[in-house]
Amino acid sequence: MAVESTFLLALIGMALASFACRISGFLLMGYVRITPRVEAALKAIPLSVMVGIVTPAATSGKLPEMLALLAVGLVMKLVRNDLAAAVTGAATVAAARWLVGH
Repeated sequence: MAVESTFLLALIGMALASFACRISGFLLMGYVRITPRVEAALKAIPLSVMVGIVTPAATSGKLPEMLALLAVGLVMKLVRNDLAAAVTGAATVAAARWLVGH
């Protein structure tokens, strides 16, 4: 199985761009004074990323995604753990899609 050189070049370019974004954020935050407002904004980032990922799936209205949203809400209510809720949601979508496919 051969890998095309353009694919490999694109992959390396994307990896370098991703690394540059991550390292520059890390280095630049050394110059930012962490005030309560900045701290609150930084704490809100994971939630905003999750909303950005979940919203398109939630608006599609398909059964696996709706079941996953229900499962995530239930896990958050009972366990109050973001990671557990995210894993539950992904597992629910995977299981529901697998069941529908079989």
